[in-house]
Amino acid sequence: MSMPDQEKEKASAVAVPAEAPAAPPPPTAPAKPVATTEEAGSQYFFGEPLVGFDPSEITGSLIVIEGMDGSGRSTQIALLQEWLESEGFAVQTSGLRRSNLVGRDIDELLAKNAVTRLTLALMYATDFFDQVEHRVLPALRSGTVVLADRFIFTLIARGVVRGINRDYMSGLYAMALRPHLTFWLNVRPETAFGREFRKAQAISYWEAGRDMSLSHDLYWSFIRYQTMIKREFEVMAKKYNFLELDGEASVPAVNKQLRQRIGEQLGIRSTKYSPSAALAHVWR
Repeated sequence: MSMPDQEKEKASAVAVPAEAPAAPPPPTAPAKPVATTEEAGSQYFFGEPLVGFDPSEITGSLIVIEGMDGSGRSTQIALLQEWLESEGFAVQTSGLRRSNLVGRDIDELLAKNAVTRLTLALMYATDFFDQVEHRVLPALRSGTVVLADRFIFTLIARGVVRGINRDYMSGLYAMALRPHLTFWLNVRPETAFGREFRKAQAISYWEAGRDMSLSHDLYWSFIRYQTMIKREFEVMAKKYNFLELDGEASVPAVNKQLRQRIGEQLGIRSTKYSPSAALAHVWR
């Protein structure tokens, strides 16, 4: 019985081999992307780099001393500045509420207790970035060592313990410079209270966290507030690789450890130092 013409056509089509597809080209190594200035600069920031930032311009070092009120930061900053200048380094300092833009405004609002928590956090951020633009970056571009008496970590901690979202606070400072070194002077809140009270014979409203209604007693309000700040530092110490020092050790002992690590960073061979007469009173 003969195969129907339609079936013959199908069989014929199957019998004819299809033309082999062309062989794919041999794989080639992917081209390496050319790093843009922004990509190269991202390692200098916690998030997105500042617009127009050129990492090749940075020849100085940013060194941060963190810690709660009464941890001894300001004393160590003064000693380090004198030591570094005696070693031939130009030194610039920075801290909180020092910008020409809003520093004085923040002081006035704090004195009146007339500011909401979020507004205060945003004003501190404005103060911080104004200093970065007009003080810190120009100094780093000129090869200066910048000693920061507290940094974004204190500001984030203060916001978080007051109920502001942690991610929001971190995002607020995404364009902050990454310090070359961050030291944390860790002290107990009880020690901090004693130091602060001896220094001024008073405890400020904000140092004690009185705005948070933690206690009617000034001492316990301070202890509870600073304990909350300390816990935030403990979290950030692991995340950002703080160099933790015992802030309850003597001033010379803490300063020696600071000088040794900073000396390694800056290539200073000998880190011997004795304070001048102007600072001898804190050397104890």
